[in-house]
Amino acid sequence: MYRFSNTVIGFLNLFTLLASIPIIGAGLWMAKSSTTCESFLQTPLLVVGFVILVISLAGFIGACFNVVWALWVYLLVMLFIIATLMGLTIFGFVVTSQGGGEEIPGRVYREFRLEDYSPWLRNRIKDPLYWNTVRSCLLNSKTCAKIQFWTPIDYLNSDMTPIQSGCCKPPTSCNYNMVTMVAQNPDCYRWNNAPTMLCYECDSCKAGVLESVRRDWHKLSVLNVVMLLLLIGIYCIGCCAFQNTKRAETDYPYGQNRMSKVRPRWDYYWWRWWHDRKEQLY
Repeated sequence: MYRFSNTVIGFLNLFTLLASIPIIGAGLWMAKSSTTCESFLQTPLLVVGFVILVISLAGFIGACFNVVWALWVYLLVMLFIIATLMGLTIFGFVVTSQGGGEEIPGRVYREFRLEDYSPWLRNRIKDPLYWNTVRSCLLNSKTCAKIQFWTPIDYLNSDMTPIQSGCCKPPTSCNYNMVTMVAQNPDCYRWNNAPTMLCYECDSCKAGVLESVRRDWHKLSVLNVVMLLLLIGIYCIGCCAFQNTKRAETDYPYGQNRMSKVRPRWDYYWWRWWHDRKEQLY
């Protein structure tokens, strides 16, 4: 078990060490990119890449060269990563449990309402500074240009992404053909035909962005669960390697694991006294 656990943890950390290099490279590439959306992932990618690099290096050195303190640091950081990942996964499931949109009669696509999402997501998307960044991202992505030349038949038979449904057209309930005294959705009055305006200031656009985040977060949460189970398995193997490394340092007559004397039975002392007494008499 000594060689097996240390060898396995060494190979696993060598693999993660090599895997951290393209992660760091992707973060550095995004740092030079002019696309606003990609800069959102720049800092998390760099942090994750460097943490994996350092912790994998510590685990590899500790397991292969029997360095106890390196394995101790490795297990401590691994425990922190597992706890953090578990907290983020639970948080992700909680804040993305609401939403999903509503079906529109006669349409394939769905429409989304901002009030259907969790308060934390709503407060996040309503922040003017954050929304201006997202809005700039949407304009650069050319998402609405993909449906710019759709015909009415296309709107009836084709599906849309949540962002296209919320940001690239007014709500289906809007009526622009005649003067009506019936109150309409406030987004109907925010709609503008200008390519740089459209419905980017509509609540439906914010809801479409949140729906995209919700779907991506669900996919990420499933991946987090798989990664969590994998990390727990690696952590258990690392604990075995840590114990083996400590034992390797104390496999000598000194140290914590040295063999202690076996206490003699209760009648040993009586027998010893009697034996010494007989020698004195004879």
